[in-house]
Amino acid sequence: MWKATGEDPAFKLSYNVMRDAFVLIHLTPENGKTLDPRVYIDRGKGFREQDSMILSTAGSFLITADVGRLGLIRSFRLDPCSKPSTFRMEAKTFPSKAALTAYVKLLDGVESTQQAELGVLPRFRLKVPRFSSSKSPLLTRFVQASYALAARETPSPYDQIEPWLSIIVPVYNASARHLDDLLSSFDNQDQHGAELIFSDDGSNSDDTRQWFLSRKERNNLKIIMNSENAGIASATNAGLLEAKGEWITFLDHDDMIAPHALKLIRKALSENRKTTFLYTDELIVDDSLKPIGTLLKPAYDAVLLTGLNYINHFSIYRHDRLRQIGYLRSGFDGSQDYDTLLRYLHGQNEEEILHLPFPAYWWRRTSNTYSQTFLKQATINARNALEDHFARYGDRVQVTSAITATLHRPVFDTNELTWPKISIIIPSRNSFALISRILTDVYERTDYPDYEVIVVDNGTTDQNVLDLYKMWERNEASFSVLMKSEPFNFSRSINRGMQASKGGAFLILNNDVEVIEDQWLKEMASCLSLKDAGIVGAKLLFPDDTIQHAGIIVGFGGLAGHWYLRSPKDYGGAMNRLHVRNSFTCVTGAVMLISAECARAVGMWDEDHFAIAYNDVDYCLRASKAGYRIVWTPFACLYHHESLSRGPETGEDKIRRFEMEKSHLRKLHSTEDFQDFALNPNLSRDMSVPRMIVPQILYPPRGGGVPSR
Repeated sequence: MWKATGEDPAFKLSYNVMRDAFVLIHLTPENGKTLDPRVYIDRGKGFREQDSMILSTAGSFLITADVGRLGLIRSFRLDPCSKPSTFRMEAKTFPSKAALTAYVKLLDGVESTQQAELGVLPRFRLKVPRFSSSKSPLLTRFVQASYALAARETPSPYDQIEPWLSIIVPVYNASARHLDDLLSSFDNQDQHGAELIFSDDGSNSDDTRQWFLSRKERNNLKIIMNSENAGIASATNAGLLEAKGEWITFLDHDDMIAPHALKLIRKALSENRKTTFLYTDELIVDDSLKPIGTLLKPAYDAVLLTGLNYINHFSIYRHDRLRQIGYLRSGFDGSQDYDTLLRYLHGQNEEEILHLPFPAYWWRRTSNTYSQTFLKQATINARNALEDHFARYGDRVQVTSAITATLHRPVFDTNELTWPKISIIIPSRNSFALISRILTDVYERTDYPDYEVIVVDNGTTDQNVLDLYKMWERNEASFSVLMKSEPFNFSRSINRGMQASKGGAFLILNNDVEVIEDQWLKEMASCLSLKDAGIVGAKLLFPDDTIQHAGIIVGFGGLAGHWYLRSPKDYGGAMNRLHVRNSFTCVTGAVMLISAECARAVGMWDEDHFAIAYNDVDYCLRASKAGYRIVWTPFACLYHHESLSRGPETGEDKIRRFEMEKSHLRKLHSTEDFQDFALNPNLSRDMSVPRMIVPQILYPPRGGGVPSR
């Protein structure tokens, strides 16, 4: 029994994506009185008066609806009466029309009950990409699965004062079609409590102005008509001044909100109350809204963000923090979001910056955006924003081009850097050609002001190598050899070299490496100036100019593996990430720079569990858990003639040892279930070049990759 004390009571009847096909509602008023129910049907634009159905006044009702077994529209609304009333309501579902009919026949007094058939209710909203196949069958399946999974999610309660989110859309001469699409994508969200604010930047297009004049404001829709064309930042700030939400996000006027996006964003925020910032993945669509690609992003990486704005959309900001930084700044047109993001995230705890791995934003790829039309100026503005960003940390940098000309490489002012003395530790045995080349490359082809070289030799018998050592000892006071005949143990060699070192940083260097350009070590050392950096790795190439090392992903193959192995030398990877610096969970020990502070915190390399393989993975994982950032840079590039001195892993003893070290890695670091922050969870982990996978679950939001110390 229900008692309605007001004049407009309402029930929202909700069901899952997959459900029984028929719904029956039995309404009976108390003491023989009458009811005048009204039903609101969602036709893809929410509950609207024009989509409602008034039923005749009667003593009792049997209301039936065919909702289908499958659909993305998952509710309708029933207003049982228009005045205070007391009544009984029962709702049931049935798998078939026959089952429903059989149940109705068993009801008492069914002959005197008003029967109302709502007929077939809409199942799907318009313009949902799961029903618009892309050229890629895998992309189509990915999109379909993502939004079907999202539809099944139950919203979390959120006890904040409404509205909880304000969506700001700066507009200038937008087409009515694009504005229609955007507004429709907002109205179709199965989540209340958000407001949409259009801030027109003095448009002179009749199409745009007429669209706004024909729209009426409502509780969740505001329209601001600015009289002058003052730029994106000014228009956005005008919208922010009218925003009531605790959280803020920005939407481009030709883009759209994905189905169920606001529900998942709100749920993520409500279940992670310490969050300071959240961003999502993106679906790239063409002008007809057909999916053509994705931006599947890593968890928060402050280093990657200094090379490109990979975060972009959706960016969900706390309103109070935006007020604190003074909203958007003028003078950064084309990169105003980048500038705002860098200022907003300054000083924030990386564990409270969340990435939601769900394509919540539809980016319509056209050639008309400001940053495409005025790309040169947008790039200049981005670099000005980055130089300001580093200045806030007290660092003077000049931002130059990365390997991709429009991406960024912050270069520290060498006059202000204090170059640490670097102890270069080279494990070796025999291999005259290799050790001869690397020593020559270090001393004659490396531009670095202060270093020592320590060769840790486990039993050379080649007289040519012994003579080579004597020659370098005579010529270079900074050269020394630690000689001990014993089975090779890479970790033990490194520990022995570090214990004998005098430097403020340690470079682990394989003897089968070849220098390409002389600034490589300065680049690696400068990366230790990045916030929390404790380890730096280099880009390594095979002699045939394919990639040997561009970072290691923990979890590949249930263990750990090289990313983009054997890809072409200048391959950029997803979002051209390989053309800028990145943070990783792990880099290879073939060329690895370690700060003295990090080395003290992490301790010795593990000689017992990782004599040959995976010692670098173990060391980096321990460093990461201790709160140190592992940086990979493509601007220090060397050749690696991999394992030439040690040879392949063949023979029973080597195979047995290798299997034991794999077992140790799984046991100590749970690598089979490891979700590396550098890799989007919707990408495969079974091969070096990951591919998109069709999701079976929705992955939860995740924080950044560097825990606080």
